[in-house]
Amino acid sequence: MNYDLLFSPMKIGNVEIKNRIVMAPMCMGFGQFDGRVTKAMKNHYVERAKGGVGLVITEIARVNDITGAASFGQLGVSHDYQIEGLREMAEEIHSYGSKIMVELHHPGRQNLGLMIGTVPLSVACDKLMGKAYARLLTGAVIPPGKKLQDKDIVPRSVAPSKCEKSKMAESVNRGLTKTGIKKLIRQFVSAAVRVKNAGCDGVELHAAHGYLIQQFLSPNTNKRNDEYGGALENRMRFLMEIIDGIRRECGKDFPIVVRLSVDEMYDRIGQKGKGYDLEEGLKMAKALSDKGIDAIDVSSAAYDTFNYWLEPTTFECGWRKYLAAEVKKVVDIPVLAANLIRSPEQAEEQLKQGIQDFISLGRPLLADPHWANKIKQGKENTVKRCICCLYCFESMENNAYMYTHGHCSVNPFIGRDDVKLKKNGGGRRVAVVGSGVAGLTAAELFARRGFDVTVFEKESSFGGQINLADKPPHKEKLHWCVDDLYTNAVENGVSFRFDTVATAEMLDELSPEIVINATGANAVFPKPFQKENVCTVTDILNGNIVLRDKNVAVIGSGMTGLETSELLCEQGNRVSIIEMADEIAPGAYFQHLDDAIPKLNQSGTAFFSSSKLIDIQSDCVTVENTKTGEKKSINADFVVLSLGCRPDNSLYDEIKDSKKYKVINIGDSVKIGRIANATEAAFQAVMSVE
Repeated sequence: MNYDLLFSPMKIGNVEIKNRIVMAPMCMGFGQFDGRVTKAMKNHYVERAKGGVGLVITEIARVNDITGAASFGQLGVSHDYQIEGLREMAEEIHSYGSKIMVELHHPGRQNLGLMIGTVPLSVACDKLMGKAYARLLTGAVIPPGKKLQDKDIVPRSVAPSKCEKSKMAESVNRGLTKTGIKKLIRQFVSAAVRVKNAGCDGVELHAAHGYLIQQFLSPNTNKRNDEYGGALENRMRFLMEIIDGIRRECGKDFPIVVRLSVDEMYDRIGQKGKGYDLEEGLKMAKALSDKGIDAIDVSSAAYDTFNYWLEPTTFECGWRKYLAAEVKKVVDIPVLAANLIRSPEQAEEQLKQGIQDFISLGRPLLADPHWANKIKQGKENTVKRCICCLYCFESMENNAYMYTHGHCSVNPFIGRDDVKLKKNGGGRRVAVVGSGVAGLTAAELFARRGFDVTVFEKESSFGGQINLADKPPHKEKLHWCVDDLYTNAVENGVSFRFDTVATAEMLDELSPEIVINATGANAVFPKPFQKENVCTVTDILNGNIVLRDKNVAVIGSGMTGLETSELLCEQGNRVSIIEMADEIAPGAYFQHLDDAIPKLNQSGTAFFSSSKLIDIQSDCVTVENTKTGEKKSINADFVVLSLGCRPDNSLYDEIKDSKKYKVINIGDSVKIGRIANATEAAFQAVMSVE
């Protein structure tokens, strides 16, 4: 297929972008306390420029250190000392023919009270004692600080007016004074001046996803009764005065892009009438176009409606393209949009249909920084696709207080963009046992290093546990990761032996230098529960057992249990989920729960927490309440166990002490984990071999 539009140039303001591919802003935490560009951050963005994107829009850049620092690893444009590093990064990005814009940001009520004033303190400690001591000090403050935050005994985040807590931050907020508003406007403008002085090509104002600028736009968070609140024109005043200030200080030739949530999507979570909808969002878009900004970056939702801007894997590609299409009708400036685009075909088609002018790729460029060049070179089959697993955002959040960064499930090179694989395999033989994520990743990376790689797989096809994980409703994207790994492995010369149970004798015959044991794991199936009307999730997901119109008890409410329950409901069963912990899906990431639980509720699923399974009969199960000791009978014709997995180490135990080859055990056969754990383990194994 030809991608003529995708690789055609277009201007934003007076800046010509060489193609229509934009790296969307995404905070990964590569920064440091003082907001300067770090080596890891520069490498991250430069690698995407090297990979062929036309425009890089950086992650959120703070304009205010006191109330506006969203993380310790965030880019900053709040001080002049941050300009030089930004200039160096811009120059290197420009050397690849790409442009760079910086996204200016303030979190408003979505900041943690714990973060208010913390970054300046950390910067001061850094200067006085060095980073190691500063991190130790901040690390000592954070755990008790979190407890205080839970009790609202921390500084308040700022908002247009005092309003409800943000779903994620859950911090008490306070309304800005008019003096505070004017000061923030000046800080946004000063930040834009620094961006221009650094030689960057423009700024993007973050008026989306429930951050401060959008909080001014929304009647849900802006309840002011002065010139900054009330009617839409007043609610837009904060944003418009920032634009006026940037134009005044930076000139009309310095591009301004606004990233705008054109619909807060509250109706999607059953709260119709709350906030603003598309009708009002289009009025905002038109007003911004009439104001003379240079482009609009169409997005949607806020943190309260998180899944409708950062979608889980179940969402259909392009589901929200209608938003950009409607904006295109009311503006006369270029329209950027992400629209959950996951293929060049989809990108080209949406450009042809006039839905948007630029294709914004966030997570896809984490998964594969060379997305653009591979497609331009006719190698789109080798692109590593984003599977929408959300691990990038989840890991970024989890690592924010540990002074490290986010990761990508399918790309173990995130944060290591300067790491190069040694091409010293020299045809040395490697045997990989198992073709799940860990095995395939190891096979591809060893092959790229020049090793002669053979993969043994007991099944008739590759995939391992992914062949089960992709079976619940709308989980098909998960299989992309193994499809892409297999394609790249074959592309690099890996040989596969399917329907082959590897043995020590086979390995001896191959005579490899290295054996990678990636034999995975098996579902836990306790002997006392092995009855005719009992199976594990494996039998349901692989289709060995198909249940219809049954009362089914699913034991265990981890994400595997919940997703298997979705499949059972789709097949027409009545499901009861039984969980021994006090809450359903303990430890699961909230976005996955927000995606799964409403669907299960809609199907009439019954949930029983604090309930321990003690007996299974032919038509019911008996559970005991872990708090009260009360026993209860629950109707169940069939029982499905989701009790986790146990590593399969039978081959490893047999060969681990071999004197003939080095044996490395990776993935679930070491410790049960997620896709990201498997790719990371494979990366470490490959890098450990000289």
